[in-house]
Amino acid sequence: MKMPSFEPLRPIIGVIALVLLWYWVVWMRLVDPVLLPPPVDTFKAMWTGMTGGKLGLDFVRTVERTVYATAIAAVIAIPLGIVLGSAEKMYRSLEFVIDFFRSTPASALFPLFLVLFGVGNKTKISVAAFGAALVILFNVAYGVMNARKTRLLAAKVMGASRLRILFDVMLRESLPQTFVGLRNGVSLALVIVVVAEMFIGSTDGLGNRVFEAQQMFEMPDMYAAIFAAGALGYGLNLLFLTMERRFVHWSGK
Repeated sequence: MKMPSFEPLRPIIGVIALVLLWYWVVWMRLVDPVLLPPPVDTFKAMWTGMTGGKLGLDFVRTVERTVYATAIAAVIAIPLGIVLGSAEKMYRSLEFVIDFFRSTPASALFPLFLVLFGVGNKTKISVAAFGAALVILFNVAYGVMNARKTRLLAAKVMGASRLRILFDVMLRESLPQTFVGLRNGVSLALVIVVVAEMFIGSTDGLGNRVFEAQQMFEMPDMYAAIFAAGALGYGLNLLFLTMERRFVHWSGK
Protein backbone atom coordinates (compact mmCIF):
# COMPACT_ATOMS: atom_id res chain seq x y z
CA MET A 1 0.00 0.00 0.00
CA LYS A 2 1.40 3.33 -1.08
CA MET A 3 1.96 5.81 1.74
CA PRO A 4 0.37 9.27 1.27
CA SER A 5 2.76 12.02 0.19
CA PHE A 6 3.14 14.98 2.50
CA GLU A 7 5.31 16.94 0.05
CA PRO A 8 2.61 19.60 -0.72
CA LEU A 9 2.38 20.33 3.02
CA ARG A 10 6.13 20.85 3.45
CA PRO A 11 6.02 24.69 3.04
CA ILE A 12 3.54 24.90 5.94
CA ILE A 13 6.19 23.56 8.34
CA GLY A 14 8.06 26.87 8.22
CA VAL A 15 4.85 28.82 8.88
CA ILE A 16 3.98 26.66 11.89
CA ALA A 17 7.52 27.01 13.23
CA LEU A 18 7.36 30.80 12.89
CA VAL A 19 4.01 31.02 14.73
CA LEU A 20 5.26 28.72 17.52
CA LEU A 21 8.42 30.81 17.87
CA TRP A 22 6.28 33.94 18.00
CA TYR A 23 4.10 32.44 20.75
CA TRP A 24 7.22 31.42 22.68
CA VAL A 25 8.71 34.94 22.48
CA VAL A 26 5.42 36.44 23.71
CA TRP A 27 5.05 33.86 26.48
CA MET A 28 8.65 34.41 27.67
CA ARG A 29 8.13 38.20 27.46
CA LEU A 30 11.39 38.62 25.57
CA VAL A 31 9.74 41.61 23.88
CA ASP A 32 7.34 44.10 25.44
CA PRO A 33 3.79 42.73 24.82
CA VAL A 34 2.74 46.21 23.71
CA LEU A 35 5.26 46.06 20.88
CA LEU A 36 4.74 42.40 19.99
CA PRO A 37 1.15 41.22 20.50
CA PRO A 38 0.22 37.51 20.39
CA PRO A 39 -0.29 36.01 16.91
CA VAL A 40 -4.02 35.52 17.53
CA ASP A 41 -4.50 39.28 18.05
CA THR A 42 -2.64 40.05 14.83
CA PHE A 43 -4.52 37.47 12.76
CA LYS A 44 -7.82 38.69 14.23
CA ALA A 45 -6.94 42.28 13.26
CA MET A 46 -5.96 41.12 9.79
CA TRP A 47 -9.22 39.20 9.30
CA THR A 48 -11.33 42.09 10.58
CA GLY A 49 -9.45 44.64 8.49
CA MET A 50 -9.59 42.61 5.28
CA THR A 51 -13.25 41.62 5.55
CA GLY A 52 -14.84 44.85 6.69
CA GLY A 53 -12.22 47.34 7.79
CA LYS A 54 -9.89 49.84 6.17
CA LEU A 55 -7.15 47.28 5.56
CA GLY A 56 -9.06 45.72 2.66
CA LEU A 57 -9.31 49.07 0.85
CA ASP A 58 -5.64 49.82 1.55
CA PHE A 59 -4.72 46.40 0.13
CA VAL A 60 -6.65 47.08 -3.08
CA ARG A 61 -5.06 50.53 -3.51
CA THR A 62 -1.55 49.09 -3.14
CA VAL A 63 -2.37 46.33 -5.63
CA GLU A 64 -3.62 48.91 -8.14
CA ARG A 65 -0.50 51.06 -7.87
CA THR A 66 1.83 48.07 -8.09
CA VAL A 67 0.04 46.61 -11.12
CA TYR A 68 -0.02 49.97 -12.93
CA ALA A 69 3.67 50.56 -12.21
CA THR A 70 4.68 47.08 -13.37
CA ALA A 71 2.55 47.30 -16.52
CA ILE A 72 4.04 50.67 -17.47
CA ALA A 73 7.55 49.37 -16.78
CA ALA A 74 6.98 46.23 -18.88
CA VAL A 75 5.49 48.12 -21.84
CA ILE A 76 8.50 50.44 -21.94
CA ALA A 77 11.34 48.14 -20.88
CA ILE A 78 10.63 44.94 -22.83
CA PRO A 79 10.71 46.44 -26.37
CA LEU A 80 13.63 48.70 -25.41
CA GLY A 81 15.50 45.75 -23.92
CA ILE A 82 15.00 43.72 -27.09
CA VAL A 83 16.31 46.55 -29.26
CA LEU A 84 19.34 47.26 -27.04
CA GLY A 85 20.09 43.57 -26.58
CA SER A 86 20.11 43.00 -30.34
CA ALA A 87 22.59 45.89 -30.74
CA GLU A 88 25.19 44.91 -28.14
CA LYS A 89 27.53 47.81 -28.90
CA MET A 90 24.70 50.28 -28.27
CA TYR A 91 23.85 48.56 -24.99
CA ARG A 92 27.49 48.60 -23.85
CA SER A 93 27.60 52.34 -24.48
CA LEU A 94 24.53 52.85 -22.26
CA GLU A 95 25.34 50.14 -19.70
CA PHE A 96 26.90 52.52 -17.16
CA VAL A 97 23.85 54.81 -17.19
CA ILE A 98 21.43 51.87 -16.82
CA ASP A 99 23.43 50.26 -14.01
CA PHE A 100 23.92 53.60 -12.27
CA PHE A 101 20.20 54.34 -11.99
CA ARG A 102 19.39 50.67 -11.32
CA SER A 103 21.76 50.80 -8.34
CA THR A 104 20.42 54.13 -7.07
CA PRO A 105 17.95 53.69 -4.15
CA ALA A 106 14.48 54.64 -5.39
CA SER A 107 13.84 56.60 -2.18
CA ALA A 108 16.63 58.98 -3.19
CA LEU A 109 14.60 59.85 -6.31
CA PHE A 110 11.41 60.77 -4.43
CA PRO A 111 12.21 64.52 -4.36
CA LEU A 112 12.83 64.52 -8.13
CA PHE A 113 9.54 62.78 -8.91
CA LEU A 114 7.71 65.04 -6.44
CA VAL A 115 8.96 68.06 -8.38
CA LEU A 116 7.91 66.49 -11.69
CA PHE A 117 4.52 65.04 -10.73
CA GLY A 118 3.55 66.60 -7.39
CA VAL A 119 1.99 64.78 -4.44
CA GLY A 120 -0.38 62.05 -5.56
CA ASN A 121 -0.74 58.72 -7.31
CA LYS A 122 1.34 59.81 -10.30
CA THR A 123 4.46 60.15 -8.19
CA LYS A 124 4.03 56.78 -6.46
CA ILE A 125 3.32 54.94 -9.70
CA SER A 126 5.96 56.70 -11.78
CA VAL A 127 8.85 56.20 -9.34
CA ALA A 128 7.89 52.52 -8.93
CA ALA A 129 7.63 52.11 -12.71
CA PHE A 130 11.04 53.75 -13.15
CA GLY A 131 12.71 51.36 -10.71
CA ALA A 132 10.97 48.28 -12.10
CA ALA A 133 11.68 49.27 -15.73
CA LEU A 134 15.44 49.33 -15.18
CA VAL A 135 15.41 45.83 -13.67
CA ILE A 136 13.26 44.47 -16.51
CA LEU A 137 15.36 46.24 -19.16
CA PHE A 138 18.58 44.80 -17.76
CA ASN A 139 17.24 41.23 -17.78
CA VAL A 140 15.61 41.45 -21.22
CA ALA A 141 18.74 42.91 -22.82
CA TYR A 142 20.96 40.18 -21.39
CA GLY A 143 18.40 37.56 -22.35
CA VAL A 144 18.59 38.72 -25.97
CA MET A 145 22.39 38.96 -25.95
CA ASN A 146 22.66 35.42 -24.57
CA ALA A 147 20.21 33.94 -27.08
CA ARG A 148 21.48 30.67 -28.53
CA LYS A 149 23.48 31.46 -31.64
CA THR A 150 22.48 28.24 -33.41
CA ARG A 151 18.84 29.29 -33.60
CA LEU A 152 19.79 32.76 -34.82
CA LEU A 153 22.01 31.29 -37.53
CA ALA A 154 19.30 28.82 -38.55
CA ALA A 155 16.80 31.67 -38.93
CA LYS A 156 19.26 33.67 -41.04
CA VAL A 157 20.03 30.66 -43.25
CA MET A 158 16.30 30.17 -43.86
CA GLY A 159 16.07 33.77 -45.06
CA ALA A 160 14.20 35.32 -42.14
CA SER A 161 14.19 39.12 -42.11
CA ARG A 162 15.95 41.06 -39.34
CA LEU A 163 12.59 42.13 -37.89
CA ARG A 164 11.30 38.56 -37.83
CA ILE A 165 14.52 37.31 -36.22
CA LEU A 166 14.18 40.04 -33.63
CA PHE A 167 10.64 39.15 -32.54
CA ASP A 168 10.25 35.48 -33.50
CA VAL A 169 13.66 34.25 -32.37
CA MET A 170 15.31 36.74 -30.02
CA LEU A 171 12.10 37.61 -28.17
CA ARG A 172 11.27 33.96 -27.51
CA GLU A 173 14.83 33.13 -26.57
CA SER A 174 14.84 35.98 -24.05
CA LEU A 175 11.51 35.03 -22.43
CA PRO A 176 13.03 33.05 -19.50
CA GLN A 177 15.22 36.01 -18.57
CA THR A 178 12.33 38.39 -19.24
CA PHE A 179 10.17 36.60 -16.68
CA VAL A 180 13.03 36.78 -14.18
CA GLY A 181 13.07 40.53 -14.79
CA LEU A 182 9.28 40.76 -14.41
CA ARG A 183 9.34 38.87 -11.10
CA ASN A 184 12.12 41.07 -9.77
CA GLY A 185 10.44 44.15 -11.21
CA VAL A 186 7.05 43.55 -9.61
CA SER A 187 8.72 42.85 -6.24
CA LEU A 188 10.70 46.08 -6.48
CA ALA A 189 7.62 48.02 -7.61
CA LEU A 190 5.72 46.78 -4.55
CA VAL A 191 8.55 47.81 -2.21
CA ILE A 192 8.75 51.28 -3.74
CA VAL A 193 4.97 51.74 -3.68
CA VAL A 194 4.71 50.75 0.00
CA VAL A 195 7.58 53.09 0.97
CA ALA A 196 6.05 55.90 -1.11
CA GLU A 197 2.70 55.37 0.62
CA MET A 198 4.45 55.87 3.94
CA PHE A 199 6.18 59.14 3.13
CA ILE A 200 4.56 60.85 0.10
CA GLY A 201 1.34 62.37 1.38
CA SER A 202 -0.76 59.23 1.07
CA THR A 203 -4.17 58.72 2.70
CA ASP A 204 -4.49 55.05 1.77
CA GLY A 205 -2.42 51.99 0.88
CA LEU A 206 -0.62 49.40 2.98
CA GLY A 207 2.39 51.64 3.55
CA ASN A 208 0.16 54.39 4.92
CA ARG A 209 -1.68 51.83 7.06
CA VAL A 210 1.58 50.55 8.58
CA PHE A 211 2.75 54.10 9.30
CA GLU A 212 -0.54 55.23 10.85
CA ALA A 213 -0.86 52.11 13.02
CA GLN A 214 2.72 52.55 14.25
CA GLN A 215 2.07 56.22 15.10
CA MET A 216 -1.10 55.29 17.04
CA PHE A 217 0.58 52.27 18.71
CA GLU A 218 -2.05 49.97 17.20
CA MET A 219 0.43 47.12 16.98
CA PRO A 220 -1.94 44.31 15.88
CA ASP A 221 -3.09 46.50 12.99
CA MET A 222 0.51 47.35 12.10
CA TYR A 223 1.57 43.70 11.97
CA ALA A 224 -1.61 42.85 10.05
CA ALA A 225 -0.72 45.42 7.38
CA ILE A 226 2.87 44.13 7.23
CA PHE A 227 1.66 40.56 6.73
CA ALA A 228 -0.83 41.75 4.09
CA ALA A 229 2.03 43.40 2.19
CA GLY A 230 4.12 40.24 2.50
CA ALA A 231 1.24 38.08 1.28
CA LEU A 232 0.75 40.43 -1.67
CA GLY A 233 4.41 40.24 -2.63
CA TYR A 234 4.42 36.46 -2.36
CA GLY A 235 1.22 36.20 -4.40
CA LEU A 236 2.51 38.43 -7.21
CA ASN A 237 5.78 36.49 -7.39
CA LEU A 238 3.86 33.20 -7.47
CA LEU A 239 1.60 34.55 -10.24
CA PHE A 240 4.55 35.41 -12.49
CA LEU A 241 6.24 32.11 -11.65
CA THR A 242 3.09 30.23 -12.69
CA MET A 243 2.90 32.23 -15.93
CA GLU A 244 6.55 31.48 -16.61
CA ARG A 245 5.99 27.74 -16.20
CA ARG A 246 2.92 27.96 -18.42
CA PHE A 247 4.36 30.01 -21.29
CA VAL A 248 8.10 29.21 -21.10
CA HIS A 249 7.86 25.48 -20.44
CA TRP A 250 10.33 24.88 -23.27
CA SER A 251 13.13 26.80 -21.53
CA GLY A 252 16.43 24.97 -21.68
CA LYS A 253 15.22 22.47 -24.29
